[in-house]
Amino acid sequence: MISRTRRSSSFVLAAAFTRAATAALRAGAPGGRERWERTNYAGRAVELYAGPASVLATAAGAGRVHPVAGFAVLAAGACGAYDDVAGAGDERRGFRAHLTALRNGEVTSGAVKLLGISAAGLVVGAVLKERPLDKVLAGVVIAGAAHFVNLVDVRPGRAAGAVLALAAPGLLREGPGAGLAATAMGAAAAVLPADLGERAMLGDTGAHALGAALGTAVVAANGRAGLLAHAAAVVTATVYGDSVSRLARSL
Repeated sequence: MISRTRRSSSFVLAAAFTRAATAALRAGAPGGRERWERTNYAGRAVELYAGPASVLATAAGAGRVHPVAGFAVLAAGACGAYDDVAGAGDERRGFRAHLTALRNGEVTSGAVKLLGISAAGLVVGAVLKERPLDKVLAGVVIAGAAHFVNLVDVRPGRAAGAVLALAAPGLLREGPGAGLAATAMGAAAAVLPADLGERAMLGDTGAHALGAALGTAVVAANGRAGLLAHAAAVVTATVYGDSVSRLARSL
C-alpha cells in the first residue's frame, strides 16, 4: 500500500529534484549554452534544461516505486532526447510520416523514437503484468501515453498540464500506481511555471518521459478492463494525432 504520506513525499521529492537538476544543468550547460536553447512557436528563446531534469527526477522517483518503472521513464526520455538532437531540423511529424520514410528505406529520428519507446513499453509491460494479453496492453498504454503527452506539447504548459490533470485521479487509488502518479505530477508541477511563462520547454525529452511515467502509473493501477479502456484511448489519440495537437493548440 502507498500511504497518503508516501504519495505526498513522492510528489515533493520529484518536484524538488526537478528544480535542483534544472538549476545544476543551467549552471553547467554541458556542451555550451547554445545547445540548450530553442526558439518556440512565438519566436522566443527558451531553455531546454527542464526536459532532462524532469527525466532524471521522474526516473529516480519511479524507480523508488518499482525499478522497471524507472527504466520506462529513462528509455522514453533517451529516445526523446535523440529526436530532439538528431531530428531538430526535420519538419516531418506524426507516425505516418516517419513510417512512410522507413518503408522507403530512410530511418528517421522519429522512427527510432517510435520503435524504441514501443519496445521499452513492451518490456516494462511484460515485467509488470502476468498474462500475455495484459503484457501487450500494458506496453501499448505506456508507449501510447508517452506519445500522447508529446502530441499535446504544442504550446506552453500543455504537456505538463495534461500530466497533472490525467495523473491526479491516480492519487485516489492504493498501490504503486499512486506513487507513480504522484511522481509524475511532482515533476510536471515543477516545470509548469517556467513552461507557462515561456522561459523553458520540455521538448520531446521531457514530454515522452512524463508520458511514460503516466502510462506506467495507469498500468500499475489497473487490471484487464482498465488496460483495455486506456489502450483504446491512446490508440485513438495516436490515429487522430493531428486533431489532438490542434485541440491542444487551441485551448
